[in-house]
Amino acid sequence: MQLNASPYRLMITGGGTGGHIFPAVAVATEFRSRFPDSDVLFVGAKGRMEMTRVPEAGFRIIGLWISGFQRRLTISNLLLPLKMLVSYIKAHRLISRFRPHAVVGTGGYASGPLMFAAVHRGVPTVIQEQNSYAGMANKQLASSASSICVAYDGMEKYFPAAKVKLTGNPVRRNILQEGLSREEAARKFGLDPSKKIILVVGGSLGARTLNQCIEKGAAELEKENVQVIWQTGKLYYQAMVASAAASQKNIVVLDFIQDMAAAYAAADLVISRAGALAISELCIAGKPVVLVPSPHVAEDHQTKNAMALVNKGAARVVKDSEAVNNLVSEVLTLLRQPEVCSSLSSSIRAMARPEATKEIVEEIVQLIKTSAR
Repeated sequence: MQLNASPYRLMITGGGTGGHIFPAVAVATEFRSRFPDSDVLFVGAKGRMEMTRVPEAGFRIIGLWISGFQRRLTISNLLLPLKMLVSYIKAHRLISRFRPHAVVGTGGYASGPLMFAAVHRGVPTVIQEQNSYAGMANKQLASSASSICVAYDGMEKYFPAAKVKLTGNPVRRNILQEGLSREEAARKFGLDPSKKIILVVGGSLGARTLNQCIEKGAAELEKENVQVIWQTGKLYYQAMVASAAASQKNIVVLDFIQDMAAAYAAADLVISRAGALAISELCIAGKPVVLVPSPHVAEDHQTKNAMALVNKGAARVVKDSEAVNNLVSEVLTLLRQPEVCSSLSSSIRAMARPEATKEIVEEIVQLIKTSAR
């Protein structure tokens, strides 16, 4: 597809979870910062969280009629072949209309149809794989994609080595910026900066196990004079607000934290799932972290993500099956060991790749320039 040069037109597809959406938004924001006159269009899945989060970030998005495969017999599964066909046809039409210089896929339901359509139309394509275990769609696309940006070493076992670029994961721009002091950030959440603060984040959709841990351990945290910033996820928010834990004056309950930079700044320690985006942000935040990998992901890739940190002395891990009984006590023990916390902070900060977003955008630009020759 022969195109004129700048202003560039970039299509980005991905969604379903924050782990796919926020890297996509980070790339789009960096691209538009570098090329203010560029036109960026997102393609997502109708009814998924990207249809809200992307417009909130200031970008246009078009939804495809697509969903994932359910591990049980459902009407949605029976309709999946039809959804794939309809979405693939619509993806072709979108590319014909928008005429992108490049297409970037970060994973998720909508990513497959648009990326396959872009490959078939000869548009330069960039896969952005966040995890240490490659997703099915990305593995299928790998041989045809122009470039593959990854966050972990050794991804050549999934992708053609010549196409792999080790960039790290793109993170939200405000995480990278110097922000509030710990004292200012604590007060922003209505907390006392003279007391310890833990941040609990179960991903953008929440995590039942982490919520159960805070519910059960709220009284113990109160007794230890420890405060909590608690992101429950929208699905669990009302139930958690109704729980006894939410009545504790030392706990701030939120369904979603818009200003994660402030939350990280306020925290003395973070409890988190081990999604790829979360780990990338935690490396930049540089706070001691206890990871509770989700067991409900393909090939247990969150445990693999977490162990990449543990093996370098950069995090502690508690198994999901043991968390309700052990997590709060593990956290409180760590908070009583400032030397250990300091070592964890130094080690995790050393793993940060703050230039990841810029490197990915540069790869996109070089592909566009090469294809235009």
